[in-house]
Amino acid sequence: FAEAGAFVFGSGLAIVPFLHGGVVTRFHWLTDQQFLDAVAVAMITPGPVVITVAFIGYLVAGPIGAGIAGLATFGPCYLFTVLPAPYFRRISKNASIKAFVDGVSAAATGAIGGAAIVLGKRALYDIPTVLIGLVVLAAMIKFKKVQEPLLIVAAGVIGVILTSVQH
Repeated sequence: FAEAGAFVFGSGLAIVPFLHGGVVTRFHWLTDQQFLDAVAVAMITPGPVVITVAFIGYLVAGPIGAGIAGLATFGPCYLFTVLPAPYFRRISKNASIKAFVDGVSAAATGAIGGAAIVLGKRALYDIPTVLIGLVVLAAMIKFKKVQEPLLIVAAGVIGVILTSVQH
C-alpha cells in the first residue's frame, strides 16, 4: 500500500492496476472477484480510493488492516505533496518542472486507461454486463453532467433486475 501511495500519480483510478498487481497477483490476498467487488463498492462512495484501500485492508486483516492500508497509502502522498507544498510555488514556473508535470499527467491518463482494462476484463464477462457497460459509457459521453455514482447505482439495479428475470 505504501508503494502504491508513493509511486502512483494521477487520479484515484490510476492506483487500481497497481493495487491489483500487489493484492491479487503478487501476494494473493484477494481473488480477482473480491478485488473487483472492493473497487465496485468503493466507486459508489465519496472518496473511492480511501474506501478501496481501507476495504481491501479490512478484507485482509480486519479493522487494523483497514487502518494500516489507509495510512500506508496516503502517508507517502502527504509527505510528497502537503509538506513540501510551500516550496512548489517557487519552482512552478520552471520549464523542467512543467515538462515533468505534463509527463506525469500523460502517464496518469495511461494508468487510468489501464485501470479500465483491468476492471473491464473482470466485470464485462457476458452480454448483459457488456450492454450495461456500453449504455453507461454512452450516457457519460452524451450527458456530461450526470454523476457517476448515480450511473453506478442505476446499473446495479439493472443488474439485479436482469438476474432475477433470468432465474
